[in-house]
Amino acid sequence: MNPSMNRRSMLKAAGAAPLTGLVNQARGQSDGRIKQSVCRWCYDKMSLDDLCKNAVRMGLKGIDLLNHPDWPTVQKYGLVPSMTPGTVSIPVGFNRKENHEKLIRETRENIERASAAKAPNVIVMSGNRRGMPDEEAKENCAIGLRQLTPMAEDKGVTLCLELLNSKVDHKDYQCDHTAWGVDVMKRINSPRMKLLYDIYHMQIMEGDIIRTIRENIQYIGHFHTGGVPGRHELDDTQELNWRTVAKAIADLNYQGYMAHEFIPTRDPMQSLEEAVKLCTV
Repeated sequence: MNPSMNRRSMLKAAGAAPLTGLVNQARGQSDGRIKQSVCRWCYDKMSLDDLCKNAVRMGLKGIDLLNHPDWPTVQKYGLVPSMTPGTVSIPVGFNRKENHEKLIRETRENIERASAAKAPNVIVMSGNRRGMPDEEAKENCAIGLRQLTPMAEDKGVTLCLELLNSKVDHKDYQCDHTAWGVDVMKRINSPRMKLLYDIYHMQIMEGDIIRTIRENIQYIGHFHTGGVPGRHELDDTQELNWRTVAKAIADLNYQGYMAHEFIPTRDPMQSLEEAVKLCTV
């Protein structure tokens, strides 16, 4: 024992030990190779502060799908607004030229805000088909989004075109297969234009998740999770082996976020913590 350590300093050190242990425990849960986050809307009955406190405890790194007024709350806990939606409308997207002026103006505002707040990603949408041929829609998306990528590159923000299923949740949505989205990415050819690969949606539409991710990882900027069927917990009621999926993603040296976007049917925080542990690889 250091002879200069008096009784008061010994008690102070002993009292700090439990807190240090809790902090280290939280850090230990985040030692996996994938940065995990969580989507706000799945826990909208909980205050944002409480969600952030639980996220920190579990070792999460960010909160997805928050508009800019909520970003300071997330950031005060050391978390990142990991995917920002802005004024997104799923049915109204870049597949129609008549939407471009409004969407480009709104997305530029979102890029500016995200850059100032060091928020890494902004969502964009293809929009619904409504009879639009795929080739025309892909070219229209590329024309519109190419007008945004120079700003995104300059500001260090990644635009993420979201893949959604058109079979169950978002009828008629056009960017509903990985190949569709990848074709748009190739036409734009920007390091700041990627896909938001939602595993739940793509399992419904096409399956073959791991091979598809491996073959297209260079075009993927963000992941969402959610169990199939039902978009519930990542547990043994679901089709996918989530630890294997997470390991496959980590093995590709993926540097982005994987955000949990499932609707819990049990205790919400217990379900989220189980998902985080499952995907810590």
